[in-house]
Amino acid sequence: MSLNVYTPTSPAKLLLVDDHPMLRRGIAELLSLESDVEVVSEASNGQEALDFLANNSVDLVILDHKMPIMTGIETLREIKSRGIEVKTLLFTVSDAGEDVQEALELGVDGYLLKDMEPELIIVNIRKVLRGELVISPNLAAILAQTLRKPTIDDIAGNLTSRELQVIQMIAEGLSNKMIANKLNIAESTVKVHVKHILNKTGLRTRVEAAVWTVNHLSK
Repeated sequence: MSLNVYTPTSPAKLLLVDDHPMLRRGIAELLSLESDVEVVSEASNGQEALDFLANNSVDLVILDHKMPIMTGIETLREIKSRGIEVKTLLFTVSDAGEDVQEALELGVDGYLLKDMEPELIIVNIRKVLRGELVISPNLAAILAQTLRKPTIDDIAGNLTSRELQVIQMIAEGLSNKMIANKLNIAESTVKVHVKHILNKTGLRTRVEAAVWTVNHLSK
């Protein structure tokens, strides 16, 4: 039985960016077995990826981090600064907390380590394509160490029951629109709740809220 199947009307288009040809080939062959995703191009560095994106559109860019000419995070920053509308996933060996935090602050849609099982790579790619934020499970604790850590009372004690619902859904990787649909409220209302959560807790971003919730409130 297939897990977490992504069911678009047509295959999602992917761009693979990694300086190791064998790894690109392995991922491409893995994904070629799936009917809902399609690797349409490959690049060996960030500059090649940007050149391709200047004239072509894809649904997801899978980026290595440690690459010559332009790192994955530098490429991500340039994608964002150019206003290129595409989902991004860093697929790397780097488990450094500062790398994870910087990527998330830049708006990456996923950060996965290359030691992940092949079937989980596919599952997480589909999650990203559905609009969910994905992070390798063993990175949550590492990232949490780089963030300011309010106490449990700072979070739970100051939030309303609705705000607690919202922060739990943020931790699940749901977007504001998805949260609004689940709670049957307006997306603008969700944005207000998120703003109140950050103001009350002293957390800086929804990423910090998600990581803190995973490590404390979700236990």
